[in-house]
Amino acid sequence: MPSFVEDLFDLKGRVAMVTGASSGIGRHMALTLAAAGAHLIVVGRDRDRLKDTAAEITALDHEAMILPADLLVRDEVERVAKESAGFFGAPDILVNAAGINLREPADDITWESWDQTQNINLGVPFFLARELVGGMRQKGGGNIINIASLQSWRAFPDSVAYGASKGGIAQLTRAMAEAWSKDGIVTNAIAPGFFPTELTRPVFDNPALLAANASRTAVGRNGEMDDLDGATIFLASRAAAYISGQVLAVDGGFTAK
Repeated sequence: MPSFVEDLFDLKGRVAMVTGASSGIGRHMALTLAAAGAHLIVVGRDRDRLKDTAAEITALDHEAMILPADLLVRDEVERVAKESAGFFGAPDILVNAAGINLREPADDITWESWDQTQNINLGVPFFLARELVGGMRQKGGGNIINIASLQSWRAFPDSVAYGASKGGIAQLTRAMAEAWSKDGIVTNAIAPGFFPTELTRPVFDNPALLAANASRTAVGRNGEMDDLDGATIFLASRAAAYISGQVLAVDGGFTAK
């Protein structure tokens, strides 16, 4: 492979922060970024599971540090941003993968559960990114990856609050791109289809529903974690320097049908 192509996707020397890195998509994306050469700061509420993520990264001869935090606590967002620069320098890659889906019927949603969903799924990605933008500017640019959803476009049962937050992520991604792209900080989002995570366990525990979702894709199957690798590295790399404000569906063609 020509060296200039390798350089486009090489993350060596870059510093990546991944929220929600103790499990699921966040954890997998952290491992992927490390494999591409980045230094990792993994953020989440569960210290022990973060340690497991970091240990798997270091076992592959890559560097990772843990930063336990409950990002629903607003002061924790600022603390995470400040402390992150003390490991490898200021992050220039941010993956906002922390999120919840309470799967409440519309009649059961409370103000408290609504606020919890919007704050972690929609508020934290903006406010954490804003805290990190200064360091990215000093480094000459950065890459922000939000996590959207099929529900950024479509409605699913028992997901009013979650769907609203993920519809908001699509627009937030465009607004962040408008605000910061002039500084070389590009913002994009990945919208995964159905992947095996804790959030989608009710789907994967239902064989009939799982088969039905697979049949709605163009490729005829549900997602496997490795399917996220290419989009993750691409949107975190120099190859995406002129791409900003976009939502990339990694869904096997679910939204194409």
